[in-house]
Amino acid sequence: MSSRISQSLRRAALRPSPPTILRTPIIPRRFQSALQKKDGPVLYSAHAKVVGARKGHVEAESLNVDLTMSKALGGPGDAGKTNPEEMFAAGYGACFQSAMNAVAAKDGITMPTAPEDSIVETTVHLIGDMQNLDLGLRVDMKIMVRGLEEEQIKGIVEKTKNVCPYSRAIKGNVWTQYTVVKLD
Repeated sequence: MSSRISQSLRRAALRPSPPTILRTPIIPRRFQSALQKKDGPVLYSAHAKVVGARKGHVEAESLNVDLTMSKALGGPGDAGKTNPEEMFAAGYGACFQSAMNAVAAKDGITMPTAPEDSIVETTVHLIGDMQNLDLGLRVDMKIMVRGLEEEQIKGIVEKTKNVCPYSRAIKGNVWTQYTVVKLD
């Protein structure tokens, strides 16, 4: 009897397993938007030309900056020059803050108008293994607002995560820590 069982097990092990089918999840229509399509409506386009990589130069319609390799990565970290991580931090922070203002307005909440009363500090970390070229980003974002209750700020931040184009673009790819601080 045991020989029949072991014979059956051997045959089963030799049988090819059914193919694994990977399917693209079907998104219900109510969750689809023009943003999920290659031909979504363009509101604005930005174009930049980079020459020389991290030691080069960036030109855009209203941007003209020199790049430097940061000291932490073995470069000179030249004063007055920037790097991709700083530009990403600036872009993400500005975009997130603008999206916060839009979310608050839509919810009938008045954000402070003085620049020093609503501050977003964004730190972008280049992480990984340079030897194996296994690199990525991690983000720490500190949101500081004066004149609103902490729970209001947290509510705005939660909604903003789903509205900000940068947040949406990196969702699931970049670990982001959001810290909310109520300014006195």
